[in-house]
Amino acid sequence: MAWYNPFEKKPVDVEEKLNPAQQFYGNDIQTSREPTFSYERAYEELEVVNRAVNIIVDDAAEIPTQVGGQHKGNSIIKGIKRSKVDLLLNQEPNPFQDINTFKRNLIIDFILDGNIFIYYDGAHLYHLPADKMVIHASSDTYIEKFTYNEKVNYKPSEIIHIKENSFYSIYRGVPRLSPALRTMQLMMKMRKFQDNFFKNGAVPGLVLKSPNTLSEKIKERMMVSWQSRYQPEAGGRRPLILDGGIEVDSISNVNFKDLDFQNSIADNEKIILKALGVPPIMMDSGNNANIRPNMRMYYLETILPIVRKVNFACERYFGFELKEDISDIPALQPELRDASAYYTSLVNGGIITPAEAREKLGFAFVDGTEEIRVPANIAGSATNPDEGGRPEETNEDGE
Repeated sequence: MAWYNPFEKKPVDVEEKLNPAQQFYGNDIQTSREPTFSYERAYEELEVVNRAVNIIVDDAAEIPTQVGGQHKGNSIIKGIKRSKVDLLLNQEPNPFQDINTFKRNLIIDFILDGNIFIYYDGAHLYHLPADKMVIHASSDTYIEKFTYNEKVNYKPSEIIHIKENSFYSIYRGVPRLSPALRTMQLMMKMRKFQDNFFKNGAVPGLVLKSPNTLSEKIKERMMVSWQSRYQPEAGGRRPLILDGGIEVDSISNVNFKDLDFQNSIADNEKIILKALGVPPIMMDSGNNANIRPNMRMYYLETILPIVRKVNFACERYFGFELKEDISDIPALQPELRDASAYYTSLVNGGIITPAEAREKLGFAFVDGTEEIRVPANIAGSATNPDEGGRPEETNEDGE
């Protein structure tokens, strides 16, 4: 696998390049930078990883997508209807999956692999597992093709590719858990050590000492006899009678408090949660005092950026403006109130129409909201607004 070096100087004819980064494009094959097996194992074996990843996946998958008007830029797919895009992104991506299951598959790939690959066959959307996808780079067209499972080739126009941030590659993203990879490996080693220790009957290791020199035959016989009587993994500890001056000693002294690893585990869990962008308070069901501001920041800094990356890629692909619908998220209601107050001031100031404000806030169009409201202080006479200026003052007799 080849990765581009941003500091390597190459002769470049700028006029022949599509963009400044094209000097780094080559006929390379781009696969996952890190073996996703490590992240998948951590997801399966470590409770904190499994729980935190599932929280992100569940919350992000629940956010609907608002399909607006046609995008001003160029799109990959031409002639598709808005209703079709809404069906694919909010209801039924394909005949075999509901939209929630489909989104969960996408987002878990994004977290564990750093990439999302979606295949569009002209009628439906299908998730392609990121760890089985290979990108074939091209010096002429940026990407020559995608290959799934070393068998099926796809044209670039058939694939929607969403990638996480990456310094190492312009083709593939880096898993969000990448900064915590060493921490997760350490936690799995701790767990393996604990398992092996208790499998051995909570004894780290024993040494049989003899004051006499023993032959290999006698040593072997003693070992067989010892193992047949002392089987901690099966719970068997038959009484042992040692003769000939044989003594039993442990290899090392063990502090059972140290074997608990509680302090190290707590610190490591914080590192993992920080890499994922999940506030630790969300994992503590007994402490909800400050959960509201933490939930708000969690949605703003973790969930919405993921959802927007998917929407931006689909927006460019299908050619329709896409926006996340946050109206049903309690943690983001302050944002909605602030936005409502802002657009209300624009409507009352005669800057935008109520219809435009409703569109910005994600509400459906209502008849009779397309006219600009002229503020009362500049609207003129209440009886004849066309005259302009302030209404004329009258006495009690109306003169």
